Amino acid sequence: MSKKSSLKTSEGPDEYPELTEADLEQARFRVNLKDVPRKQRVNIMLDTGVIAFFKAKAGSRGYQTLINETLKKAIHHEELEETLRRVIREEIISKSNCNPVSIIDCIAARIIPNIDET
Repeated sequence: MSKKSSLKTSEGPDEYPELTEADLEQARFRVNLKDVPRKQRVNIMLDTGVIAFFKAKAGSRGYQTLINETLKKAIHHEELEETLRRVIREEIISKSNCNPVSIIDCIAARIIPNIDET
């Protein structure tokens, strides 16, 4: 006693419409139902030595992935450096009761006496 399925099947080519570039631009990329950042294709001219370096270093991973990771680290490093500079500046100002306009004078006042004492 086998029942036949009521679903229609097609033995021909898929009946789904073809995806266009516009469709992909509107797509939301998700992993575990969370939106994830997407990549964008770009054309960029790089020095031959730079490409050779990344190809040699990447091995089987893919040199473009390594370049992408290196650029992300550079962005993070720049943000970190900017944050550290701001925090140090704020600490110097708060500890020395200096005017923020004369931050260089504050630093010099703290360094020069220490040099004279040695």
